[in-house]
Amino acid sequence: MTPRPLPLRFYARDTVEVAKALLGRLLVSTVGGRRCVARIVETEAYVGPHDPACHAADWRRTPRNEVLYGEPGLAYVYFTYGMHWCANVVTEREGFPAAVLLRALEPLEGLATMRRRRRMTAAAALAAGPARLTQALGIDRRLNGHRLTEPPLWIAGERRVAPERVVAGPRIGIRVAADWKLRFYIRDNPWVSRRS
Repeated sequence: MTPRPLPLRFYARDTVEVAKALLGRLLVSTVGGRRCVARIVETEAYVGPHDPACHAADWRRTPRNEVLYGEPGLAYVYFTYGMHWCANVVTEREGFPAAVLLRALEPLEGLATMRRRRRMTAAAALAAGPARLTQALGIDRRLNGHRLTEPPLWIAGERRVAPERVVAGPRIGIRVAADWKLRFYIRDNPWVSRRS
């Protein structure tokens, strides 16, 4: 059974709300003809031009971040540290640059493919971190600007996480506004990248 994609209107709202609502949903990849499914267990919100850690802080607009200004529901995939891909979901309204970084996943299907892509066998670290999850699911620059309602990459599922199970904490791996409590994860979930 193939989970149905969430509609684009799901993403066309407040970035923090989307970051929380993505928890428990499924990220489905059929990249390279290999089906992988994983549950989103950790996210991080980048809330727009007033957020100094956002790639579009102060309305900065470059070829790299152009997708951030696009319609909600697009994948914003960028290269970082000269070695890793990170995957984000564009939110809010077209022209307002905000997004949710996917930080950690719980692998459900396609573990053999994920292990091969990651060159490892330990399941616990397959997708616990932004760079790890993109590698495990085959996400790279070819999916930058991809609409997340269609193959080969989409977000699906009706499973919601109860508000009392959502933990908010400071963001990770950034130099400015790191103390803003815009990282969200499922309480006591063993697949998150780091607990607060």
